[in-house]
Amino acid sequence: MDKQEKKHLVVLTGAGVSAESGIRTFRDDNGLWEGHDVMEVATPQGWQKNQELVLDFYNQRRKACKDAQPNPAHLKLAEMEKMFDLTIITQNVDDLHERAGSSRVIHLHGELFKAQSSLDPSLVYPVEGFEINPGDTCEKGSQLRPFVVWFGEPVPMMEAAISAVKGADAFAVIGTSLMVYPAAGLLDEAASEIPKFIIDPKMPSYYPAKHLIPIEEKAGKGVLLMEEHLKKWFFPD
Repeated sequence: MDKQEKKHLVVLTGAGVSAESGIRTFRDDNGLWEGHDVMEVATPQGWQKNQELVLDFYNQRRKACKDAQPNPAHLKLAEMEKMFDLTIITQNVDDLHERAGSSRVIHLHGELFKAQSSLDPSLVYPVEGFEINPGDTCEKGSQLRPFVVWFGEPVPMMEAAISAVKGADAFAVIGTSLMVYPAAGLLDEAASEIPKFIIDPKMPSYYPAKHLIPIEEKAGKGVLLMEEHLKKWFFPD
């Protein structure tokens, strides 16, 4: 099938996708992320209070991510590029979608393996190895911080994500509680006439909508079931 003829499938992924690779989430643990209050490690206030703690926390997340491998959901989504013009919008900061082979990934909440200047957010650098240490500075002499969108900060890639969803022929939400805004509002941007999927073993609250199909499964199995629905929708016998 020629690329220009492919239908545009847009997929929003959340922590439930990475969880199947052994990367822990914080939504099921009373707001604790690896034993830390998220307000201590994922807010500008936490950064101002204790930069060493925040740097060490993300160094450990980076190390854990290096040891993790893409799971069947990541791999199947990458494979679906053969059939669809596929855009992944992810709330995850890991690089597992890219490592699985997905070629178009919009990271809403930043990227774990990048650092940014704490003075000038436009200065972004790759992280060599897995550590950002105190004293590591940008070209302007400012301490480097994780390239992560913390709670209370704007989401720079939101406009690109909305544009992708508005242009989608099909839309899926996988492994996210639909509680974190503005990402949770992306479902509202999808056209009413297109097929929409919510895939999660703990189905989040949602309102009924036309052509909305809930699949109460983990990401790996849910993506396979979604693919079958999409084949029947776009490629009927």
